[in-house]
Amino acid sequence: MDARIDLIIERLKDVYDPEIPVNIYDLGLIYNVDIDDNNKANIIMTLTAPGCPVADILVEDVRQAAIAVENVSEADVELTFDPPWDKSMMSEEARLELGFF
Repeated sequence: MDARIDLIIERLKDVYDPEIPVNIYDLGLIYNVDIDDNNKANIIMTLTAPGCPVADILVEDVRQAAIAVENVSEADVELTFDPPWDKSMMSEEARLELGFF
């Protein structure tokens, strides 16, 4: 795997939904991170709910996190609701933090 993907994931762990005290990566909102031959990051993500009032902000925060990684020239963030997000997508750490155990 490209080391830059790991760096992007680390940066994504600094992005939070303002209403939830867990980062979006551990929430399971990031479905895929890839980098193409042109150094462009391609990220597929979802939201906890389709009507999320901060959707635009989160998408931009994800884009900014990706392009902050050295040798990533640009980032495309695709928002999807297929499959729909549910609590089972959260990391064990996130479920513990939110009291879902």
